[in-house]
Amino acid sequence: MYEERVVLCGANSYEEKYYFNEDFGALPENVKNELKILCVLFTSEVGGVLTLEFEEDGTLCFQVRSQEDDFFFDDIGSELKIRQLQKEKAEFLQALELFYRVFFLNEAVGEDIT
Repeated sequence: MYEERVVLCGANSYEEKYYFNEDFGALPENVKNELKILCVLFTSEVGGVLTLEFEEDGTLCFQVRSQEDDFFFDDIGSELKIRQLQKEKAEFLQALELFYRVFFLNEAVGEDIT
């Protein structure tokens, strides 16, 4: 279905905006809210632009960008915050990957029950 990375959501500290890809509108509201909180808090803490993107294989990646002239952007803090979120939200992020693989990549999940 998709041949490149697919953006799930993102936040931009420069424009103070949040984006959610409506292709994922079937996600429960509490999941959408959790994503919004995660992205907005991240960019308010370290700056820049954060997007959560699915790779072709269904892996969810954190992509962070900043403007060249943004001397307040915390590049090291950004990496540390991503690692922290990946650790603290591991189950949540894995569930999102599973959702993507099942509903977008049409992968079969689970074991045969006999």
